[in-house]
Amino acid sequence: MADIKSPEERSRNMAKIRSKDTKPEEYVRKRLFRLGYRYRKIVKSVYGHPDAWLAKYNTALFIHGCFWHRHEGCKYAYTPKSRVEFWTEKFQKNVERDAVVKAKLQEQGIHILIVWECTVRKMMKSEETDQEVLKKITEFLESSGCYGEI
Repeated sequence: MADIKSPEERSRNMAKIRSKDTKPEEYVRKRLFRLGYRYRKIVKSVYGHPDAWLAKYNTALFIHGCFWHRHEGCKYAYTPKSRVEFWTEKFQKNVERDAVVKAKLQEQGIHILIVWECTVRKMMKSEETDQEVLKKITEFLESSGCYGEI
């Protein structure tokens, strides 16, 4: 199936996609800061360069985009209809890289919390959901959980 956008339009769209300081990342970080949690952004000394590093809790926080990181069962984790082979390979490499990052951080005794983009979208739409998710994040940090996904 042919792409519905011209190559120039597609290129412009893809160029707008940011790899760091995305709206979901900023939203979660601001909410955590308001709750008194302090972190460093995109720490290069921590393997995998987490979106937020909470040193006090020895926790790497990742805000994963559902599309790019293949959130299982999520409506945002669709596969484009054009260039299916290209996208399948790209997504597979992303998933493999995520697994390596998880394994290396766990080897180092670092706790990992992943917040999915779809969760952040729900947080932005509903104050109730926002509070529920922030409570889950807080519980994870205070309980010294090793790995969690929200």
